[in-house]
Amino acid sequence: MFTIDVKNTAFLLIDVQEKLVKAMDEKVYGKKLKNMEILLKSAKILNMPVLFTEQYVKGLGRTVNELSHYLEGALYFEKITFSCCGEDTFMDKLNSLNVENVIVFGMETHVCVLQTVLDLLNYYNVFVVKDAVQSRSKENWLAGLDYMSDAGAMITTTEIALFMLLKKAKTDEFKAISSMLK
Repeated sequence: MFTIDVKNTAFLLIDVQEKLVKAMDEKVYGKKLKNMEILLKSAKILNMPVLFTEQYVKGLGRTVNELSHYLEGALYFEKITFSCCGEDTFMDKLNSLNVENVIVFGMETHVCVLQTVLDLLNYYNVFVVKDAVQSRSKENWLAGLDYMSDAGAMITTTEIALFMLLKKAKTDEFKAISSMLK
């Protein structure tokens, strides 16, 4: 429950969309974006499954360009429910991956991330990457993280999650991923 492994873990990117990003604190977003990029690049290096969602595309636009080019081959879901789990095919696709753990990151911490995590906790161990989730306000970001932690999600960071997945140094994967963390 407290550890993750390459063989039984999936990544889930939630709603990092053009118009939603415009509502975020630009300075904070820049730091979060860097970590989201590192997580997605690492998923490719480690050959791990990635799922991503977009909330109400007509109103919020598409996933930002900085991330979209890392999503080739990822499982995509357009949604109107706040929780990803509320969309018809989401749980079926996630279940088909035969994973026990889900690493979650994206927007907004206190809405779509929170509601998704609460639903996922009924079936999976959930790891929320606190330096790769964001809300429009720090207060809502903190409240969302506290709520998820109290509900049983593991609150982690990009580095903790990736080093836990890597398990050891002196591998090609370690070299590639650790160079991004400097």
